Amino acid sequence: MSNFTDIDDPFTLDRLRSTLVRLEDTIIFALIERAQFALNKCIYHPGFLEFKDTTGDKSFLEYFLWETEKVHARVRRYTSPDEYAFTSPLPEPILPPVKFKRFLAKNDINVNDKIMDIYVKSIVTGICDDHDDNNYGSSATKDIECLQALSRRIHYGKFIAESKFRDNPKEYKRLAMNNDRDAIYELLTNRQVEKKLLERLRRKALVYGQTLDQAEEGTSTHLRIPVQVVVELYERWVIPLTKEVEVDYLIERGQKAKDDDLTSIE
Repeated sequence: MSNFTDIDDPFTLDRLRSTLVRLEDTIIFALIERAQFALNKCIYHPGFLEFKDTTGDKSFLEYFLWETEKVHARVRRYTSPDEYAFTSPLPEPILPPVKFKRFLAKNDINVNDKIMDIYVKSIVTGICDDHDDNNYGSSATKDIECLQALSRRIHYGKFIAESKFRDNPKEYKRLAMNNDRDAIYELLTNRQVEKKLLERLRRKALVYGQTLDQAEEGTSTHLRIPVQVVVELYERWVIPLTKEVEVDYLIERGQKAKDDDLTSIE
């Protein structure tokens, strides 16, 4: 989790980008951990006999994720502005509330359903061998770590979007009032930064995925996860979904912003 309480200004663009870079490491290592187990398809489909009807109409992963998030909710995980639950209903926290610095405008944007669908259909199938090794609990535990890291990374786009809105509030408001999603997309996009991100991911996946049993870095032939899978994960899913969150946020932010708000921001 990001520390939003002990830092004087946790929402500078440099700090936000630093968090995104750190999340790259989290996601890569989570994928490597999941890849050590087989695909175990049965954990993604409701009603499999292996689970003796204990999961109801949920798949084993959905059931396990819900039970996990219940515990996390009790220790106020989902009161943090960068955490989004996949399941509901969830219990109230047993710990007293934390006062976080306010940065985001109020919103209810949550794309976890899309993240889950993409993960099950396109991501885990690309990193795991397609067979059953009976490690259902271990596989689901690692799945949850992957899903939560992806959710944080993608929804972190809201913080980037708010930072960019504050840099150019009148233009974003004008585009939002016209519901011009394409223009907002272009205004917030920095293709050079995205290119560097993908290059950095490729290097990280190569280094982190090695067994380090070779004399020179990058020469190992025993990668624990395909490098291209990590790059394509970001290129095909993480970046587009983050952009979707950012555009949705900026549309809502601009349409609700009042002229007095824009003046105070400037």
